Amino acid sequence: MRQLLTRIRCLHWSESWAGRAGARSARAALGLPPGRVLDLLGADTRDVYLNGRAYWRNVPAGVWEYYIGGYQVLKKWLSYREAPLLGRPLRIDEARHVTDTARRIAALLLLGPELDANYTRIASRSAPWSAGP
Repeated sequence: MRQLLTRIRCLHWSESWAGRAGARSARAALGLPPGRVLDLLGADTRDVYLNGRAYWRNVPAGVWEYYIGGYQVLKKWLSYREAPLLGRPLRIDEARHVTDTARRIAALLLLGPELDANYTRIASRSAPWSAGP
């Protein structure tokens, strides 16, 4: 990760126009109360630099810091796609994949409380499990 992600700039999401617009649209789409989007995604954003010119702007902190199986998802994906490892720069479709993945992680974070509530409701109605005949 020497060249990749050499600079990650932290911003306060509520101060960025894109952050405010994103929070409003997510809140409206999911019917969340004011402030809940920032609670779920984090109040700060990150500008994640691929190189000196290309970067992803206003990635919510919760999305950037999202872990699965002990790995920071976006950082791990990008670390395997450094130009020295690939022998080429990222293709446009690969860069779009990062954007799409970030959006999917944001959706998971925003839906998390509802998914948890659904699981709890269904688990309480399930039949007991027996290990043997």
